[in-house]
Amino acid sequence: GQKNDFRDAEAITEAVQRPTMKFVATKTAEQLDLQALHRVRERLVTQRTGIINQIRAFLLERGVAVRQGLRFLRAELPRILAAPCDALSPRMLRVIEDLAGDWRRLDERIEGLSSEIEALARQDKGCERLMTVPGIGPIISSAMVAAIGTGDAFSKGRDFGAWLGLVPKQISTGDRTILGSISKRGNRYLRALFVQAAWVVLVKIGPKHWERYGLKSWIEAAKKRLHHNVLAIALANKLARIAWSVLAHGRTFEASKMQAA
Repeated sequence: GQKNDFRDAEAITEAVQRPTMKFVATKTAEQLDLQALHRVRERLVTQRTGIINQIRAFLLERGVAVRQGLRFLRAELPRILAAPCDALSPRMLRVIEDLAGDWRRLDERIEGLSSEIEALARQDKGCERLMTVPGIGPIISSAMVAAIGTGDAFSKGRDFGAWLGLVPKQISTGDRTILGSISKRGNRYLRALFVQAAWVVLVKIGPKHWERYGLKSWIEAAKKRLHHNVLAIALANKLARIAWSVLAHGRTFEASKMQAA
């Protein structure tokens, strides 16, 4: 009670002497620069998504439906603007053309930032090792290095997964252990990237290549008992733990060790 700055300082002084206290690692100037690039890119991607949704909504209000997906709208929009239907007024066409121009400018800025991030990732040894993990490319590897450096702040991969918020919330009492949905604590941006990486492994890489990465038996067993969305989260947690091990121990990903595990 009676909280004030003096008692806060006393509590902090007492807390740092505890043996189980966790400390935030200090970021280097390179990490801060890389993190800034990711934050700007994330904001631009969010703005681009908003513009795309607005274009689609304006078209749908006037009875012009376009198949879901960014590439389908990108392909159909020039045809719609070149040969407009009667439902689109000249004013609405001008509004959509302006939004399409904003979309193109954001694409250029996002592409420029992505290229810069990729170039930086290719020059970093930690990022190079992370990119050997399935589903992880320059964006995820550089975001992870920018967030945790060499991973020394975590003693094991499970701690890193918990820090990302990819582990279940535990609501336990007495001898009952109840596990709920994931906690969603920690780094939201990095968590979303690892979930995207899991979907890449499940959908784009596909069953034909799971064996090459030593993930086939684990994924096939998990598919029998988990909903596909839950499977993606579980795989994201697994990839995060693998990525931490690769980064912290300074070695590339090896499928043979995955199969042995």
